[in-house]
Amino acid sequence: MSLRIFKLLLQHQRLDEALRSEQRQRLPDVYRVQKLKKLKLSVKDRLHRLSAGRSPKATA
Repeated sequence: MSLRIFKLLLQHQRLDEALRSEQRQRLPDVYRVQKLKKLKLSVKDRLHRLSAGRSPKATA
């Protein structure tokens, strides 16, 4: 696993923890929840692009 992927996984995990924490609040900040979800999705997309670029492509 490359350092870049590791850092993205760590960032994804921290965003997930922050999101869960915010959602557990009695009155969660809707805008913060939206922002955290967008950031988490962005990191997930970057991870997917990196992993897709590293994996061998199947040939038919």
